[in-house]
Amino acid sequence: MKTEDTDNVKSLLARVRRIEITAQRLVNEQLSGRYHSVFKGRGMSFDEVRPYTPGDEVRLIDWNVTARTGDAFIKRFVEERELTVIIMADASLSMNFGLSSCSVTQRQKTTEIHDTKRELAAQIAAAIVLSAQMNNDRVGLITFGETVTNFIPPGKGRRHALRVIREVLAMEAAGSRTDLAGALAYLGRILKRRTAVFILSDFEVPDFERELRVAARRHDIHGLMVRDHFEDNLFEGGIVTLRDLETGLVRPFFTGAGFLQRYRSSVQAGIREASGQFQKMKLPFSRFSTSEPYDRTLSGHFARLKGKAL
Repeated sequence: MKTEDTDNVKSLLARVRRIEITAQRLVNEQLSGRYHSVFKGRGMSFDEVRPYTPGDEVRLIDWNVTARTGDAFIKRFVEERELTVIIMADASLSMNFGLSSCSVTQRQKTTEIHDTKRELAAQIAAAIVLSAQMNNDRVGLITFGETVTNFIPPGKGRRHALRVIREVLAMEAAGSRTDLAGALAYLGRILKRRTAVFILSDFEVPDFERELRVAARRHDIHGLMVRDHFEDNLFEGGIVTLRDLETGLVRPFFTGAGFLQRYRSSVQAGIREASGQFQKMKLPFSRFSTSEPYDRTLSGHFARLKGKAL
């Protein structure tokens, strides 16, 4: 392996380790209880049959066993403890953007953090993955751009969790537009059991409503929008050359008051359209920004699922 490649691997592993430490602290202090209260058991599975006793529900009678033995037996069910969690992470080139910063205070020390949307997505994913690990749940990953670029089947354990975090941090798709609809269709083909699905994306994507509706019939879908404050608002700076990271298109714009108003209105319309699709289906949705710490937003996301205010 070349020295440059070795340095890149070491740098990536160091970033994964830093993200793991920060996310683990958040999980221990805030998230684990909220996560467990929401996902403590998502269904019932058959355990055994036992003799019928007065007061048992008639609808639970196992008629096959009853007919075979001549005595009434009922089915006994237990709560399913193991949950499958899937992180669906947007690997498109637009996720590489990030010019904003935020101040993070830990142990009475304030640090200025500069993250791309992809780095922020990796941190959010890490907190969810480690929460799932503490809850003894299985967690997997789908990354997507124009097509699905990576699939890690659900698994358990710290090593598996770190692999998922590493892949989110290192993900990058080729150019062209992002196909969230295709990724949701892929999800439906490979996962038949009910799954908690967290979509991490800036939602700079074509229409995906039909595929989202289909996926939501089987799975618990969560929309986690990752944005950058600078990208959403821009600034007045005369003639500015802008490049679309996904298509490579480069164009100069005069960033006067009229242009900025149209630009910001267009951005907000896109955000409302994406969030509106989740709201119409009553699916949980939260918006994150590289200009704000993600911990409070993520804690609030889980709190709202239990009807609580943070």
